[in-house]
Amino acid sequence: QLQASGGGLVQAGGSLRLSCAASGLTFSSHALGWFRQAPGKEREFISVITRSDTTYYPDSMKGRFIISRDNAKNTVYLQMNGLKPEDTAVYYCAADVRNYRPDIYSRIRWGYWGQGTQVTVSS
Repeated sequence: QLQASGGGLVQAGGSLRLSCAASGLTFSSHALGWFRQAPGKEREFISVITRSDTTYYPDSMKGRFIISRDNAKNTVYLQMNGLKPEDTAVYYCAADVRNYRPDIYSRIRWGYWGQGTQVTVSS
């Protein structure tokens, strides 16, 4: 089970840190990812952190988002800086036990999903 939290309303230019706590799985053995979905749009891949702590961001997500994990707390984080109104979306965390080259995770069907947390950025 994955439980995302930390969303909310923030002004443009502000920051938020999302958290996703995992239970019922061997956290350290999983790659962890963040996605988002805005109204009327497809789900969008943000980042992955592998079980060896390698991170990957597609070009569109580089620079303002930072993914990290704390295996002792079974938690993955997404630090979001310089937020823009177009970042408004529901943000989801995901986990997968398979081991791939980091960029491949943007294209796989992930094994576990959290329930999502709403992020709203006002202009």
